[in-house]
Amino acid sequence: GTERQQRQWLAPLLRGEIRSCFAMTEPEVASSDATNIRSSIVVDGDDFIVNGLKWWTSGACDPRCRLAIFMGKTSPDAPKHRQQSMVLVPMDAPGVTVVRHLPVFGYDDAPHGHAETLFENVRVPAVDSMLLGEGRGFEIAQGRLGPGRLHHCMRLIGMGERALQLAARRASSRVAFGKTLAENGSVLQTLGRSRVMLDGARLATLDAARRLDLEGNKVAKGAIAACKVAAPAAALSVIDAAIQIHGGMGVSDDTPLARMYAGARTLRLADGPDEVHLETIARLELRRAKL
Repeated sequence: GTERQQRQWLAPLLRGEIRSCFAMTEPEVASSDATNIRSSIVVDGDDFIVNGLKWWTSGACDPRCRLAIFMGKTSPDAPKHRQQSMVLVPMDAPGVTVVRHLPVFGYDDAPHGHAETLFENVRVPAVDSMLLGEGRGFEIAQGRLGPGRLHHCMRLIGMGERALQLAARRASSRVAFGKTLAENGSVLQTLGRSRVMLDGARLATLDAARRLDLEGNKVAKGAIAACKVAAPAAALSVIDAAIQIHGGMGVSDDTPLARMYAGARTLRLADGPDEVHLETIARLELRRAKL
């Protein structure tokens, strides 16, 4: 952002005085392909006119949310990856409506929340509203997604570790048919496999982070894609096993397992579904085979 944008928005964000949200995903198109975005950003004199229906706008429900980063098309006739731009839209601007809150598997994620958000002829000043420049929205999104995906993987591994710890404690203390669950061979197999899966996902994430630091987002995209597939799969497997070991308690809110499962399952979709990442990995493998 520009110095003015940073003073107005970034500084209070860093001080924790306000919150922001990112409005990209749209209900009418497959938004895992960001070039599908239909929302528009049109120049009108000294202003931009912003129109579009977004959903899964995470953070928009927070009463402290003051700013939306809105992705829309500014140049529909430009090359495919230069059509989109990002603009800063104050949440109190006329025409911005939080239509509804979107629960995730029944969880409201309050106060953060996720929303369907309507932008209807929203007028923002062209001066210092656009990020980086016209036609660079896709570039910004891709630059953010690499580190963002790694953050998801780190959280997923943490969820898996918590679930495995709970499962081990439950197995050691719960008695069924005259012996603890930890004395059951199948439970021991499950706990052992869980450790192997978690450590594999952790190493994949560490490798992706190392490559991102040393080689940059573009070169490291294969490693990032791999850990973004591996970490949710590992976390879901471990959490599911922990739920099974806890029995009825596992699907209740007496443990964090059900909530963690909902969050981990969602992360097979957020910041790109598994299928997109697997295709990225496969294309890199095909290219490598030709060398």
